[in-house]
Amino acid sequence: MSKLGDLGARLHRGEISYDFVGKRKIWYGISILITITAIVGLAVRGLNMGIEFQGGAVFTTPTKMSTSVAQAEDYANQASGHQSVVQKLGNGSLRIQIAGIDTDQSNKVKQELAKDLNLDPEKLAADLVGPSWGEQIASKAWEGLAIFMVLVVIYLAIAFEWRMAVAALVALIHDITITTGIYALVGFEVTPGTVIGLLTILGYSLYDTVVVFDSLKEQTKDITKQTRFTYSDIANRSINGTLVRSINTTVVALLPVAGLLFIGGGFLGAGTLNDISLSLFVGLAAGAYSSIFIATPLVADLKEREPAMKALTKRVLAKRAQAATDEDAAQARTGDDDTDDAAPAVVGPRNQPASRNRGRGRTSGKRR
Repeated sequence: MSKLGDLGARLHRGEISYDFVGKRKIWYGISILITITAIVGLAVRGLNMGIEFQGGAVFTTPTKMSTSVAQAEDYANQASGHQSVVQKLGNGSLRIQIAGIDTDQSNKVKQELAKDLNLDPEKLAADLVGPSWGEQIASKAWEGLAIFMVLVVIYLAIAFEWRMAVAALVALIHDITITTGIYALVGFEVTPGTVIGLLTILGYSLYDTVVVFDSLKEQTKDITKQTRFTYSDIANRSINGTLVRSINTTVVALLPVAGLLFIGGGFLGAGTLNDISLSLFVGLAAGAYSSIFIATPLVADLKEREPAMKALTKRVLAKRAQAATDEDAAQARTGDDDTDDAAPAVVGPRNQPASRNRGRGRTSGKRR
C-alpha cells in the first residue's frame, strides 16, 4: 500500500486525526481575507468583459504572421480608438478583438488594419457581434445560477437538514466570489466559456461537500445516546475520513485543467482556452477548500447551538473532566502504595543475632 493510501486508511479508522473543526476560526479568517480581496478586485478593476457581452468585432489574420502581439495591439488601438485584445493562436494567426464598435466602424477598422499589417482586406476575416446576444447569455446564466441554488437548498434540506443546506450555499457563494475575483485581478477576458466554467464548478464543489455531509449524517445517528463525542468531534472525524478521497479527486480533476491553462493557453498560445480553464482551475481548488474548511465546520457551529447538542457537550466535557480527575487520583494512590511497600534502607553495619545453637553439644553439669 502506498504512503498516501496508508494515511487514508489510518485517517478513516481514526488512528490519526487533524483538528479541522477545532481550528475553524482560523479557516474562517483566511476565507474572509480571500473573499475581501476578491471583492476589492471586482470593485477596483472590474471584469474584463468580452465582446460577446459588450458587442464589437473580431478580426482574424491568416496564418504565420510576422507581426508581434504588442505591435498588432498598437495598430488596432490606433485604427479603432478603442482598447483591443490580441491573442496569438496556435497556427500563428492573430485574433484581434475590439469592443464597442458597430458595423460602419468595423469596416473602416478592417481597412486600416489590413493596411498596417500589409494584408489584402479580403484575407482579414471579420465577425461582428451585437451586445444584445451577450446580454441574453448573461441573463440566462443568472437565471440558471438562481435556479441551481434554489434546487440545491431544497434537495439538501430534504436529504440532510436545513443547516447543511445553508452551509453548502455559503460554500458555493464563497467559491463563486473567489473565482470571479481572481478573474478581475488577473484580467482574463470573461466569455461564454467562463460562464460555462463557473456553472460547472458549482456541481463539483457540491459533490465534495455532499460526500462529507453523508458521512457526518451516518455517524451522528443517535448521537445524544452516548457521552464520548460531541457533534464537533464527529464532524472532525467525518472530514478526516474523507480527506484523502477529496484530495485524490481534486488532484485528478486539476491535472487536465492545468494542462489546458498552462500548457495550452501558456506555452502553445491557445488563448481561447484561458477563459474556461481558469474558471475551472480556480473553482475546483476553491471547492475542495470550502468543503473541508468552510461547509462542515459551519454545520458544526450551527448544530452546537441546539439545546440538545449543548446538553450533550456538557455531558461529554463533564465525563472527560471526571475521567481526568480519576486518573490523577489513581496515579496518586499508586505512588503512595509504592512508597509504603518499599523496604527501609539499611544504614551502617548489620548486627547479626546471637545463634540459638550456642552452648549445644557441651557436657551438662558442674565443672569438676
